[in-house]
Amino acid sequence: MNIRDLYINYFVSKGHKQIPSSPVVPENDPSVLFNTAGMQPLIPYLMGQPHPYGTRLCDYQKCIRTNDLDSVGDKTHHTFFEMLGNWSLGDYFKKESIMYSFDFLTNVLKIPVEKIAVTVFEGDKDIPRDIVSADMWKSLGIDKNKIAFLGKEDNFWIAGDTGPCGGDTEIFYFRSNDEVPSKFDPNDERWVEIWNNVFMEFYKDEKGNVTELPKKNVDTGMGLERVAAVLEGVDDNYKTSIWKNIISKICDIAKVNYEGNEESIRIIADHIRTSVFISADPSSIKPSNTDQGYILRRLIRRAIRHAKKLNIDINSNWEEQIALEVINQYKDYYSELIENKDVVLEVLKNEKIKFNRTLEKGLKEFEKITKDLKDKVLNKDLAFKLYDTYGFPIELTVELANELNIDVDVEGFKEKFKHHQELSRAGSTAKFKGGLSSTSDMNIKYHTATHLLNAALKQVLGSHVHQKGSNITDERMRFDFSHDSKMTDDQIKQTEDLVNKYIEMALPVTKVEMNKQDAIKSGAECMFIEKYPDIVTVYTIGDVSKELCGGPHVSNTSELGHFKIKKEESSSAGVRRIKAILE
Repeated sequence: MNIRDLYINYFVSKGHKQIPSSPVVPENDPSVLFNTAGMQPLIPYLMGQPHPYGTRLCDYQKCIRTNDLDSVGDKTHHTFFEMLGNWSLGDYFKKESIMYSFDFLTNVLKIPVEKIAVTVFEGDKDIPRDIVSADMWKSLGIDKNKIAFLGKEDNFWIAGDTGPCGGDTEIFYFRSNDEVPSKFDPNDERWVEIWNNVFMEFYKDEKGNVTELPKKNVDTGMGLERVAAVLEGVDDNYKTSIWKNIISKICDIAKVNYEGNEESIRIIADHIRTSVFISADPSSIKPSNTDQGYILRRLIRRAIRHAKKLNIDINSNWEEQIALEVINQYKDYYSELIENKDVVLEVLKNEKIKFNRTLEKGLKEFEKITKDLKDKVLNKDLAFKLYDTYGFPIELTVELANELNIDVDVEGFKEKFKHHQELSRAGSTAKFKGGLSSTSDMNIKYHTATHLLNAALKQVLGSHVHQKGSNITDERMRFDFSHDSKMTDDQIKQTEDLVNKYIEMALPVTKVEMNKQDAIKSGAECMFIEKYPDIVTVYTIGDVSKELCGGPHVSNTSELGHFKIKKEESSSAGVRRIKAILE
């Protein structure tokens, strides 16, 4: 039995209900491009909304993080990863959470106690030292020298500047054949964090005041790839059983060994795996120059560049062979990979063809640039332009320049590249911080308006219309739906008028919890059926709309104001997009 199944079985035996993994693209959360952590889809429930499955939950969640994309190629970084998590929503707290973690690690995964160390929150002027967690660890057999008290930078969690917050306890494993030190040093890189238990017991308001929450939550997360490396005794995540078949396939195609070609093989393996999951997602993401589509394009193109470095015939079906290996490995856990297999293969192939053309353009640009060089030095701006516009890695630029006896300002390029990375990370951090605090009154109004728009489009265009995705901010809403042709001006006006009619009718918005199959039989529509648990929340708006949804919504459509469609355009093949505002 694999780690994923062992984890779920353990927590189900402790009264937890397994919830489905959410899609990698979050629904109605503009604060992030992808689900970056296991807790992210549970934000409404961590904020107090009752979960239809109760107060004890567990799952394995697909996650994608891109702020360290350029670090992929080393032993530990991945863009796609799976996070194992268990939650208590106002149920058990620190002692039980720590006991479950310790029991699972030592009795199920058979990790020796002496190889475990922990950190806990040392406290500050507002919040006391977490003696409860430290004492619990001691009672379970963790030596006091293996417990380190750390400050807010390391052992405290809050999303953004305000909201639920609290200390956490992080669990470390000694990943080395050296003798285990008698005292735990958190700065010793041989100690690797494997699990984090966050205790949300306080609330910080806009004035900085910290008060105790009446209902306390536990949110835990353990990275599957990292735990696999620990259990299998390797210091390279890509040498675990998770990657074995994928990397073996790449080595077969390239006719090379993993040793000596690690960086390129890791990048191809990671980026193709992530691209498969993004392009199989129900939100129908396609390579583009914005948002999730830009990340998908960048991943595929970086994989292609490294395939070229391994002398793989780019015009062969190499990417299809690797993608099929990924699909085969994960199909039993994520059904969308099989359902959207043809879409995945088409996305990879089309982007490969486009990028080959871009590379040709880049080579022409390189020839043009170098032809006019007077001092035989390619400056940092030109080197970065080749990277940013044409996808040329600095190694390729240097290689081509050397053939012409031209020097490249590599150090200047690295400085420029580092600045580019810092800007990207800052943007990523800012987006993630918005997660828990992004549900404003305006946000809730737009969320409700998507239901009305969906209903109106069915009336105007036909019953074939289904929601394919949405993105909401405080300023506007974006709604993707299935339809294979451009809407006429008359159809746009009819849709707009119908939504405003629904608003003027002052329709009540009600919610009820019921069995998922009963909800579908009752006519309730939903996007991403597989992400919903067996017990679901159904929102009904008068006689106009009935949908499965996590909420939140206004109580009456009269609260929405005036609906105005600003733009109707193509999103991808067979999918149209409407951008609209509430005035």
